[in-house]
Amino acid sequence: MSTSNHTKVLKQIRNKPAKYEKFLKHNVPRKRKFGRSTKACRRCGRTAGHISKYGLHFCRQCFRQIATKIGFKKYS
Repeated sequence: MSTSNHTKVLKQIRNKPAKYEKFLKHNVPRKRKFGRSTKACRRCGRTAGHISKYGLHFCRQCFRQIATKIGFKKYS
């Protein structure tokens, strides 16, 4: 269940307290403390190909686009 999907259901059952509590307990995505989904690109939000070295926190695609602007040089 995607995030937007669970919020739509919450709006529908908000007036029924028992169903609302049960839904929150079983269906709302929990906050992640570790793993891949905690590290996201600060530019686009992608979690794959994450570069966290030197505190960059960009995915590899965004890093390629802005590397020269933030001071990296390409040596061949």
